[in-house]
Amino acid sequence: MARIVSIGEQDFGELLREDSFYIDKTYFIKEWWENRDKVTLIARPRRFGKTLTMSMLDHFFSIRHAGSGDLFEGLSVWEDEKYRKLQGTHPVIFLSFASIKADCYEESCYGIRTLISREYRRHAYLLDSSDFLQADRKRFEKILLEEANVSEVSASINLLSEYLYNYYGKKVIILLDEYDTPMQEAYVYGYWKELIEFMRRFMNPTFKTNPYLERGLMTGITRLSKESIFSDLNNLEVVMTTSNKYETAFGFTEEEVFAALEEFGLEEQRQRVRRWYDGFRFGNCSSIYNPWSIVNYLKSKEFKPYWANTSSNKLAADLIQKGSPDIKMTMEDLLWGNSFCTYMDEEVVFNQLDSDENAVWSLLLAAGYLKAVEIIKSTDDYDIDQYRLTLTNAEVRQMLARMIHGWFSDGKTAYNSFEKALLSDDVKGMNVFMNKIALNTFSCFDTGKKPSETAEPERFYHGFVLGLIVNLKKKYEITSNRESGFGRYDIMLAPAEGRTDGMILEFKVLDPDEESSLQDTAEAALRQIINKEYAAALEAKGVARTKIKIYGFAFSGKQVQIDGGCIVNYDQRI
Repeated sequence: MARIVSIGEQDFGELLREDSFYIDKTYFIKEWWENRDKVTLIARPRRFGKTLTMSMLDHFFSIRHAGSGDLFEGLSVWEDEKYRKLQGTHPVIFLSFASIKADCYEESCYGIRTLISREYRRHAYLLDSSDFLQADRKRFEKILLEEANVSEVSASINLLSEYLYNYYGKKVIILLDEYDTPMQEAYVYGYWKELIEFMRRFMNPTFKTNPYLERGLMTGITRLSKESIFSDLNNLEVVMTTSNKYETAFGFTEEEVFAALEEFGLEEQRQRVRRWYDGFRFGNCSSIYNPWSIVNYLKSKEFKPYWANTSSNKLAADLIQKGSPDIKMTMEDLLWGNSFCTYMDEEVVFNQLDSDENAVWSLLLAAGYLKAVEIIKSTDDYDIDQYRLTLTNAEVRQMLARMIHGWFSDGKTAYNSFEKALLSDDVKGMNVFMNKIALNTFSCFDTGKKPSETAEPERFYHGFVLGLIVNLKKKYEITSNRESGFGRYDIMLAPAEGRTDGMILEFKVLDPDEESSLQDTAEAALRQIINKEYAAALEAKGVARTKIKIYGFAFSGKQVQIDGGCIVNYDQRI
């Protein structure tokens, strides 16, 4: 009989006591302990079992859980007598920053102070110790009662480590889960500089200058650059998604997934499960499955993007939506199933996300939206490695499609009506509905960085192209800014199976030095399509000239003017 699947349970003890579905990852305990790294940072995508792993370590090492060895009976770590003796023998400090999602610096600090207060409350028994000095008692109670200032909060874990060491006579294991969640929120909401200074002051006494530290482990999605919070931590062992260490400890291997499918009578769905939820690569293991999606599928037995149904997509959505035209064009290629190469450092430098496209790709790789199908090692000591990246799997592709749909949610009716008008060559309807779309959604693509007059329209219409790809991909193969004839076109819709027509859409921003109206600009766009023979690519695909429609889109701020129709009507006019 198949075990019960418990969705969202992140407490290792509860999961094992209820005999819920669990794939044995306790070998990680032995592997991590025997590597003897003082402080380890492991970066894995969200929903990959990081919190459950930290809970497992807490239940294994913590003196608080001494005598709970029965939880580990039958699991791999319990096969070694040395580790049976190690269970429940160390003081453990366990914090998770997963819930620190604030829209301002003050609220973020408040959340961290509250979490640390709760950890102090777990160790309130220390107050009963006869060795506790009055001064120590006052400092302890100040943190416990959430009355500590920022400097005192920064040093609070170092202080608690000292108290625990004095009480137990043993050094402390410190577990910090989802360490980078507050920093991601700080970037999104614009208080990065203030929070990064606090985090630097927190990390140093916690993990670097802490004489009471036995081992430290941090988990998160990204590895922030050393220049941000890790500048002083030269004792840090970093394990990225491309590292070989712990490559199967997070996520499910194919062998584990297929065994689970057999347990639940779903073995006939192996290939479809692989297409949907496989594709993650950690180290040399190229077939890692998304555990959150797998357990949800085992529970519901329905194929859908479970990983996407979370608020954690906001940063990725913002980076793509407000990103440069080049980022959006690369996303077009990815949505069509292609890959691309980029030079990249796996360290994420948040303050470069607005200006460095490679930093964006680094974040999307770390977050699990992209996978590295190939790493081309540099042969030059002064160069960096090159990565070939593609979308991770079908689930991510659907998630991105939903994300792009969401960009136009405020003008969804107008967007659908525009597509109908486009397919029926209704230029008047196209104008009406395109202006409604621009009015409702233009500001969503605004970076807030006051770029040039042409930059924001570019961001908007390249986002608009991604929307077309998502909605019309079954009818057309859609590409943009690709070579054709003697020049370049902005969007080409080549017929997919079952269609014989094609379209070319040229976008231009009104230039007051050359054009007196949006209509002039739209006509200039049409002339460019004809004069530079953009239709050559469609004709090469076998599309008859009488089946090719051309449209010029003219922008001025949020105003749009469209003109065009069948190309043969313009061959003689232009």
